[in-house]
Parts: sequence; structure tokens; C-alpha cells
Amino acid sequence: MAYVYILTNKYNTVLYIGVTNDLLRRTYEHKEHLIKGFSSRYQLNKLVYYETHASIAQAIEREKQLKNWHREWKNNLIHEKNPDWKDLYGEIRFR
Repeated sequence: MAYVYILTNKYNTVLYIGVTNDLLRRTYEHKEHLIKGFSSRYQLNKLVYYETHASIAQAIEREKQLKNWHREWKNNLIHEKNPDWKDLYGEIRFR
């Protein structure tokens, strides 16, 4: 199992697309700023979108595809599944 995910900040102004085999752990690392770099610098700690894939190879392929999308397309993708752009971390923590 692998995941592609999108994080944003509290203002929904910056998007970060990543891939992981453990969505709960990875999101926690972002939230606690344990990962130095882009997501920490821009305080990207709100999980607004994720997809599940059967393999890490499929997830990486999808990540690359999404990273090439225009911002409007990414916004629309998020809005389809999460119209209020709420933080989905609580949802994945308790499943």
C-alpha cells in the first residue's frame, strides 16, 4: 500500500505533493516539523488530500503527474473530495 498526499498551510496558499508508504507517520512528521525543507519552511502541516495506490511505483507515477498539473487543477482535485479543505489527519488517525 502506498499513498500520494497533498499538504497545505493554514491559508491554503502553498501546496506540497508527496508520496509515502505510511500516511499517518508521514503526516505526523510534517505536522511536528520533523522534516526539514520545503514543508517545514512554509509550515505545510494540513493534510487536505490523499490517494491510495497498490504499489509505491504507482504512487510515484501519480505524484509526478500531479506535480506537473496547474494549480487550478490541483485545487479542483482537492475540492472534489474535500470541499472545505479541512485537515484530514484526524480522519486517518482514527481509522
